[in-house]
Amino acid sequence: MLSVFLLALSLAMDAFAAAVCCGVQAKGLQLRDSARIGLWFGGFQTGMTLIGGLFGHQLSQWLWQIGALVAFGLLAFLGGRMLWEGLSPQEAQTGIKYDLTPGSLAALALATSLDALAAGISLAYLDTGLLAASGVIGLVALTLSAAGGFLGRQIGGALRRWAGLAGGAVLLLLGIRILLEAIG
Repeated sequence: MLSVFLLALSLAMDAFAAAVCCGVQAKGLQLRDSARIGLWFGGFQTGMTLIGGLFGHQLSQWLWQIGALVAFGLLAFLGGRMLWEGLSPQEAQTGIKYDLTPGSLAALALATSLDALAAGISLAYLDTGLLAASGVIGLVALTLSAAGGFLGRQIGGALRRWAGLAGGAVLLLLGIRILLEAIG
């Protein structure tokens, strides 16, 4: 079970970084919003792990590469938007407004959980059952993402513009990393 927990921590790092970005960008983020962020990311990590474990052998390499392209596109778009808004002169005066709509959260959760799909395939080689491992992975992602949203809120209040720029750069770099792993 230790190997599953360590896997869960590594899978949750992308989600944590994206959640911090959400917390930085969202004005007036409440504790319940951090919980919602955690639920979205944890739910997608769990679901993608289950899908990978159940259908992994049927998924072909080209499907994984298409998924990596989708993840790159979503993260590049969201990260680019954060960078653009952070560099905009008007945003320096009014602050960046970011929505935590289900669509935005689902796009980020999907983009950051595609690696859980591949991890689900590898769970067949561990002693742990798929449901238990998926639950641990989802719970770790939920916890770290909720904490990341709250941490982002704390950072964002004082350093919103700079934190937004850094967050946009992080999302863009995550997208590039996913793309490079898929093609390399």
